[in-house]
Amino acid sequence: MKIKACIFDLDGVLVDTAVYHYKAWKRLANELGFDFTEHQNEQLKGVSRMASLDLILGWGGIKGMSNEQKIELADRKNTWYTEMIGAMTPSEILPGVRDFVIACRNAGLKTAIGSASKNTLNILQKLDLQSFFDAVIDGNSVSAPKPDPEVFLKGAEALGVSPADCVVFEDAVAGIEAAINGGMKTVGIGSPEVLTKAEKVVSGLDKITVVELDTL
Repeated sequence: MKIKACIFDLDGVLVDTAVYHYKAWKRLANELGFDFTEHQNEQLKGVSRMASLDLILGWGGIKGMSNEQKIELADRKNTWYTEMIGAMTPSEILPGVRDFVIACRNAGLKTAIGSASKNTLNILQKLDLQSFFDAVIDGNSVSAPKPDPEVFLKGAEALGVSPADCVVFEDAVAGIEAAINGGMKTVGIGSPEVLTKAEKVVSGLDKITVVELDTL
């Protein structure tokens, strides 16, 4: 086995929390007097909370907000989002996730989470997945958003593995670019037409085996 570690993004790879982000951002946009579409929500994949807010305010034509006002809005959105994910259950884990991560660990691979979400630990606990990962690097422990490789480099460091020996599983273009910028192998979760820079693209972790990682 050439690969020594697997680093997984959370949203869109292990669980689909995009719908909850969408509902919370849409509620905020509606309160500010404009609408927010699912197409726009797709553009927020892998983007930090404050950067997402800036994009949404731009789409709504809202200018001149102070940093304090933006923080208040982002916190309001996160409160709604947190309330929604508080009701999550293990039934929301995406197909094949549990089996694939177990197979990785059985093959002697180390596993980590590399996510921009500051709610990562809360979500992992709700899904009963926290024991499946040797390290969790999330939005609370990094400052640079993807495509900066910081979150994945910290993941490799926490696992004690060279970046070149890691494969990153990502559903966002910015995440794939972050992994490449960090010198890591990449598996895209989603559409080959969108994740064009990934070395391999599958629709989900139920469509790939640990043995295939050696072909990257």
